[in-house]
Amino acid sequence: MARQNVTGRSVRIGIVAGEASGDLLGSHLVAALREKLPHAEFVGIAGPRMQAAGARTLFPMEKLAVRGYLEVLRHFREILAIRRKLKRYFRHNPPDLFIGIDAPDFNLGLEKTLKARGIPTIHYVSPSVWAWRRERVKKIANAVTHILALFPFEPKIYQDAGVPVSYVGHPMADVIPEHPDRDAMRARLKLPQEASIIALLPGSRQSELHYMAGLFIHTARIIAAAQPETLFLVPLASRETRDYFQATLYRLGAESLHLNILFGHAHVALTAANVALVASGTATLETALLKRPMVITYKLSRFSAFLMRRKSYLPYVGLPNVMAGRFIVPELLQEDATPENLAQALLNLMRDDQVQAGLQAEFASIHQRLRQNTAARACEAVMRYLPEWAKA
Repeated sequence: MARQNVTGRSVRIGIVAGEASGDLLGSHLVAALREKLPHAEFVGIAGPRMQAAGARTLFPMEKLAVRGYLEVLRHFREILAIRRKLKRYFRHNPPDLFIGIDAPDFNLGLEKTLKARGIPTIHYVSPSVWAWRRERVKKIANAVTHILALFPFEPKIYQDAGVPVSYVGHPMADVIPEHPDRDAMRARLKLPQEASIIALLPGSRQSELHYMAGLFIHTARIIAAAQPETLFLVPLASRETRDYFQATLYRLGAESLHLNILFGHAHVALTAANVALVASGTATLETALLKRPMVITYKLSRFSAFLMRRKSYLPYVGLPNVMAGRFIVPELLQEDATPENLAQALLNLMRDDQVQAGLQAEFASIHQRLRQNTAARACEAVMRYLPEWAKA
């Protein structure tokens, strides 16, 4: 039962995450808030990690995990219906505070409605206004009470627009060790210590694997032909993505590849690997924090890619490059993302110890800047917006 004040009201926090990375952020924040408010109720849309931390979900998080204009359009009516039902739920069960974790196209509309009803709204993870669609800052200001920013270059954008903001760092930087032990991980996985190992991270959504699975498998084939001893580790976030990747593997007749599919365990695969091929997104930051040299790639529908390029401000999309403010990691996107190009970039990286060492030094610097005890900082910012009786 949630903590109650003298009137019998329970502390209720609305919370919505839209994908695996948001589920990770949310789980850490829910756990930190529970230390302050042991019996608070968290309800909205939550993934497995948030549910394990004590959040209750009203809809499957996977329903929101789509990317790209055409992909969103295919699911638009269903997503809109979910948001409409959430608004109705929170109208009848008003939370004392609402936290939207990433998923801005879904959460900002919900946050605007709740803020208009006098409910404080916290948006956790700044939309990438520094990369594209900067005009969203005004929309964000109308929807949110406070922004929790993960990256050190973000607060100034909101301060200039008069939006309350806190830099909290990134929780992955708190939990990932500064010096991952490759030898120990290979021993744990019973892999040869001297093997050439490449981690393949084709994405966490089935919609991503539609474009990426075959590309990654063809790339692995070319590398295996050049270096037959190479081993590949493929961590996949869900049963659906694992089944899709395996089906693609068989469809392409690539069963003979020395390839191990792992259920989740991206940290494990990356720690054991020499280098990685990574779909653009949060996984690129995870790879950098684990100090693994990488090649970044991504494919969308042509229409989605065209629209995103027209609204983009930066020449790069990968988070390590954004953090560094320059290209430190190769990016091969859309028409440049061919199996031949990706294989050559990975082989070049595998064979250049000096480049690998330079990247690892860059990644160590990024790690230090992002290690901020994020959950505690985010919890402190959120607690300021709860009613006094809730904190008593």
